[in-house]
Amino acid sequence: VIPFTDRLNYCSAMSNNVGYVMAVEKLLGIEATPRCQRIRLILCELSRIADHLVCIGANAVDVGALTCFWYFFRERENIYDLFEACSGARLTTSYTRVGGLYKDVPDGWFDWCKKVIKGIPRTLDDVDGLLTANRIWIDRTNGVGAISKERAIEYGFTGPCLRACGVDYDLRKTNPYLEYSKFDWNVCTATGGDTYARYLVRMAEMRESVKILEQALKDVPEGPVNVDDWSIVLPPKDDVYNSIEGLMAHFKVIMHGIQPPKGEVYSFTESPNGELGFFVASDGVGRPYRVKVRPPCFAIYAAFPELMMGQTVSDAVAALGSLNIVAGELDR
Repeated sequence: VIPFTDRLNYCSAMSNNVGYVMAVEKLLGIEATPRCQRIRLILCELSRIADHLVCIGANAVDVGALTCFWYFFRERENIYDLFEACSGARLTTSYTRVGGLYKDVPDGWFDWCKKVIKGIPRTLDDVDGLLTANRIWIDRTNGVGAISKERAIEYGFTGPCLRACGVDYDLRKTNPYLEYSKFDWNVCTATGGDTYARYLVRMAEMRESVKILEQALKDVPEGPVNVDDWSIVLPPKDDVYNSIEGLMAHFKVIMHGIQPPKGEVYSFTESPNGELGFFVASDGVGRPYRVKVRPPCFAIYAAFPELMMGQTVSDAVAALGSLNIVAGELDR
């Protein structure tokens, strides 16, 4: 299932990977190792930054501001270099596993990560100087695609689009998971509920993500990244090649899959676009009986016709970009 989750919001595949395996782990009643949880958190925050960079950069291009696109995509490519070092892929990573990760991060990866995030605030400052007080940008975004707090909640908005309406709701704070409760950071909100407010929220959130990453990279736990249960994770290759127990465990996981108990769970995370939920039902065999995805874009896009009432075609271009609609979350 994990490769399918890459293709939901393909701008932040790592977040989708983490959200799905957390749902299955909840069904199994297991918890990832401390090192795995920290790495997952780091990857999720890098994904959040990358996703917001793409959203704002492309949104700016849509209304004629090309320079910001180049500034932001430079940082995005630096983050994708980190993803490639972990998983071998840049966009559709499939890096997580139920009970852990495909493998630990390579040597020197955390220092490399520190170097990458060190340059992000300067780039944010550059784009902030180009856009935030720019008269053309303000005229194209202020009051465009606005929605009230009440209507946003009725539609099921979550994430930056909801926080741009002044709603202080972030699952990392209200329902902490991984290790978010250990770190000092703020939920970013704005007022207006329009394209400009959504831009401000995403810009502020990237700075908060950098703050989280700086804290998370200080004391990464040592130890394994996978749980010690060969009915869930594949045994090390040495055991597969040199012991009958390892060989049989490998065979059973590959042939029969992970077999959670019968039951159902709903697990949710704060993806870059909002609440990403997975409802997983198990009938006790190696394939899920049912997986239902609750993607943030689906509810947000439903409001688009209402947002555009009485506005212009050019406003529709600016507003749609600020909603950060990803087609992979609509056609599921």
